[in-house]
Amino acid sequence: MEQDKPVTLAAIAGAHGVAGEVRLKLFGEGLATFKPHKSFNNGAFNLKKVRDDNKGGAVARFEEIPDRTAAEKLRGTVLTVPRSALPPLAEGEYYHADLLGLAAVSSTGEVLGEVIAVDDFGAGDVIEIKRPAVEGQKAKTFMVPMRADAVPKWDATHIVVNADFVDE
Repeated sequence: MEQDKPVTLAAIAGAHGVAGEVRLKLFGEGLATFKPHKSFNNGAFNLKKVRDDNKGGAVARFEEIPDRTAAEKLRGTVLTVPRSALPPLAEGEYYHADLLGLAAVSSTGEVLGEVIAVDDFGAGDVIEIKRPAVEGQKAKTFMVPMRADAVPKWDATHIVVNADFVDE
């Protein structure tokens, strides 16, 4: 895994109040994942304080955001930390950022394409794989559940998809 690859933990959803606080849309495990970090976007944003908004997001105060006008201008800005700043994982665990961009191959050796998204629709993670474009056609995508029966193994360079789960 690339240790300095930026990993998105939140996005600024807009201003909160008049003093420069921002509303955050949190990703990952929510506030528990976000709170240990104090510096984001390679030092561009330094966290002064953060609190739960009781709606699944958070309200934060950054040193670099002095007022509501500055906060509004940052709507949509993602807040990242380097991959190396995240805690180590147990066997079988992964960060979504580690899967994105991996080459995908089937258990029979067929080249499938590249992992372009990891989503959770409520029943566990689902990876989206983009197949290479066939001449004269748009590239197609298909989805696979991120479970051991569908994805028996992965590493820092590729992901293996059980051939039974490959969408032609």
